[in-house]
Amino acid sequence: MIIAFIGLGNMGGGMAANLVKAGHTVRAFDLSEAALERAAAHGCTPFTAAREAVAGAEAVVSMLPNGAIVRAVYTADVFGQVPAGALLLDCSTIDVATAREVAEAAAAQGYTMLDAPVSGGIGGANAGTLTFMVGGTDDGFVRAEPILKAMGKAVIHAGAPGAGQAAKICNNMILGGTMIVTCEAFALAEKLGLDLQTFYDISSVSSGQSWSMTSYCPVPGVGPQSPADNGYQGGFAAGLMLKDLRLALEAGAATGVPLAIGGRAAELFAAFAEQGHGNTDFSGIIETMR
Repeated sequence: MIIAFIGLGNMGGGMAANLVKAGHTVRAFDLSEAALERAAAHGCTPFTAAREAVAGAEAVVSMLPNGAIVRAVYTADVFGQVPAGALLLDCSTIDVATAREVAEAAAAQGYTMLDAPVSGGIGGANAGTLTFMVGGTDDGFVRAEPILKAMGKAVIHAGAPGAGQAAKICNNMILGGTMIVTCEAFALAEKLGLDLQTFYDISSVSSGQSWSMTSYCPVPGVGPQSPADNGYQGGFAAGLMLKDLRLALEAGAATGVPLAIGGRAAELFAAFAEQGHGNTDFSGIIETMR
């Protein structure tokens, strides 16, 4: 299949490379020349204009920073440029309202569009082990599933347009909150004189167990390999966690759902980012507590 890929950053670059590995022809676009060079090295055909990349494509996959950019790219560079009947897959994490708005605009022009945000971080993008949470029609999901499976280990249909984004922001609010309390628990355990490996051995098989502890432990040398073992570099940037938490808070305000824990987590990650750690892995927030 001929697939145009728009947005070749930390996540998109690995995803596009996996589409090539799966046998697809990938026409790649990004504003960064370095990103285009990396994509070319992985077998993609680079383009310096999004309109040129989507011309003749059977599907478009995008991984972009925010909803405003998603709306602008699809409105200006995809709609009317990509052939009729093409499948459009936006894997960015954006607000639900924008996802639904752009999907409606796509449908009005005869395209099938799905929101398919991901979980799994840079490592998952490179390894092809991402989880995709997909919003869109049943028929659209059937068409999109083989493309997404080339980039991930789990592809789940969350519901109608916008449902993928809803699932992503709710999931990441849980992640942000559990990472905060996991870091606090390790900091307290240390101050109380507990050996941190011993505390991990206890809590990881007890009621305090969570993904933040057993798959992504914020303490170096404890648990499976994680960004904590690499000076909190790589992984999932604190600035991106803050972005997702703010999307959840916006959704909470719009729907009237109080988000006390999500709100406090956002405050703590905002302070962490303001201290110059926006690009640090989000588990590095433990250093502010120890």
